[in-house]
Amino acid sequence: MLFVLAVSGLMMAQNWSSTVDVLGAHNNQGRGCAGCHAPHSGSFGSGHGGAVDAGSYALWGQDASPLYNKSIAFGDNGSYVEVLPNGIAAGTQEIGGILLCLSCHDGNVTPTNMMTNQAYEQRIGLLTNTAYGSVPIPTLLGNDGTGANNYTNDHPVGQNATLTSHGNPMQGAGVGIVFTNGVFSLSGGTTPYSQFVASYGWPALAPGKWSNPYALTAAGTPYVLCTTCHNQHVMTVYSSSTNSPIAGNTAGFYATYFFVNGPYNPMINTGVGGYTGKQAVSTTQFCRQCHFGEANESNNTFGITTQFQ
Repeated sequence: MLFVLAVSGLMMAQNWSSTVDVLGAHNNQGRGCAGCHAPHSGSFGSGHGGAVDAGSYALWGQDASPLYNKSIAFGDNGSYVEVLPNGIAAGTQEIGGILLCLSCHDGNVTPTNMMTNQAYEQRIGLLTNTAYGSVPIPTLLGNDGTGANNYTNDHPVGQNATLTSHGNPMQGAGVGIVFTNGVFSLSGGTTPYSQFVASYGWPALAPGKWSNPYALTAAGTPYVLCTTCHNQHVMTVYSSSTNSPIAGNTAGFYATYFFVNGPYNPMINTGVGGYTGKQAVSTTQFCRQCHFGEANESNNTFGITTQFQ
């Protein structure tokens, strides 16, 4: 019986299917793709007005111009200051991976558009884990109820949030991941990081379908984008691939929440054959990709598998 339960759990981990449309909250209360991407005239075509470069990147249909050249202090005591670009026409990763996200998720200097400032999973009843409480989980970073323009409680992004800072997997001899020629790669052989990848994966660092999920400074240093941790087009499912295998699976489907760019399931199974404390939950493993100093494998503890759903 135990063997059957184990095999069933593995099959589920490979074949997760969403109960709602995978675009989720970004269906924009019925407007769908056009809620973000205007087929004609950019933010003018959406009735928002804007700057002369409206729509020049990804047919963007929201007015991002209030954010141009803004300085935003993220993270601990605002020590990660990001100075946003002065327009969107250049189409850099910093624009597509930060500025355009904030054009909807800022809530301070930009319009809130159709957002309800409550996590979609919570609002429609998908998030039933009582550990999250009953207070609405906000989606507007600069207007989260603590005070306008407060980003100090938000994970750092931008050119000062480099992936060479404390806790990054590149630190330490023999860790097993290297950064050369603008990309991360596994160094080969059995290493602490390769064993972590075998248990979970590395979707926030591995090459994605379209590009690497991080950006590079002028000096070639990788740094964190909003889209390092989030895939704005798929809210509920992460699909593994040859470039980004999950627990060795190159063609599986895994549960995720909050548009997280990797398996991330806070609704763990605590029943028969479920979480026992001898596994690492996917919500923890996702963070350990970059904060590898806190991973089991970085602390001489091997063979801890991941519970995905």
